[in-house]
Amino acid sequence: MPSRKTRSVKSTAPSPSPSAVGLRERSSSTSTRSVKAEAETEITKGQNVVDKEGMEETSAAEDCVEKEQESDRMQQDGNEDVKGKEKLTMEERMAKMKELRVKMNQSAAQNRRDLVEDHQKAKVTAKELARLEKQRKLAQTLRLKAEAEENGEDIERKKNWEWSIEDNERWQAKLEEQKVKQDTHFHNAEDDAWKKYNRNLRSTPADLVSYERQKEAALGLAPGTLVPAGATSSSLAASSSKAGLSASEDLYRGADTLAYGDNKPSEEAIDRVISKINKDIGKKKREKKDDDNEEVNYINERNKVFNKKISRYFDKYTKEIRANFERGTAL
Repeated sequence: MPSRKTRSVKSTAPSPSPSAVGLRERSSSTSTRSVKAEAETEITKGQNVVDKEGMEETSAAEDCVEKEQESDRMQQDGNEDVKGKEKLTMEERMAKMKELRVKMNQSAAQNRRDLVEDHQKAKVTAKELARLEKQRKLAQTLRLKAEAEENGEDIERKKNWEWSIEDNERWQAKLEEQKVKQDTHFHNAEDDAWKKYNRNLRSTPADLVSYERQKEAALGLAPGTLVPAGATSSSLAASSSKAGLSASEDLYRGADTLAYGDNKPSEEAIDRVISKINKDIGKKKREKKDDDNEEVNYINERNKVFNKKISRYFDKYTKEIRANFERGTAL
């Protein structure tokens, strides 16, 4: 343990002067007063903030109380309305329930009808629609016929009054054309070639507009006399004669005319002929080619088909006879 210092040693340290002690005391008192002033200022500010917060809390509490009172009033009004509604009698409730059930059944029936209708529409095709339209027209015709018989009228005569002479001529021409088209039987090679020629003419119609314009120029008529003003065609220009022929000689050429081969068809006419030729070539390509090793026992395609039908039915009976003829052992 270290030894304690003596009093003499302790007194050797210099003692503070009284003036320094006074200055220290005055500075400490001044700082104490400034600290107290700052503390009082902070306390005052804190009290002001607390007062403001208290006022805000008081106003918020008052607002909450007012809202609660308003909600209580609304709830009381609602309860009064509910009480007023609950005053319905049992008969009124039953009537209302029956009304709701009727509406529910009606809506269910309507939904079922819509579902069935949509299902039927999905099943109907274009072919079915055509069949229904045909049946409708037939029913209408039968109804008109029955009404005419009741009134003592002839239905065919009544219909004919609705046709004009031009309509009748067009109808007769259409029937003749159908009759010609339906004649597909083979009579002889000349008739077959003639029918094919007419069929090609129908598929490649002539340019009548250009012909009528050439006719106007040949007869010396004014433009638009034979051809309507609105008629259009790519081959309006008549064939120009390089040999110096007149318009009439160019159109009505005879056996004595020296000019030949100077007519230039239009691009549309050339395209029509080319498309017809390509169509015929496509038909020939689709035909079955004959087998080179096959026995030829026919003279044309129709005879070939006929022989195949006969062979299909009678080959089982004539097979042995034909084999004997080939061997030369037939009786």
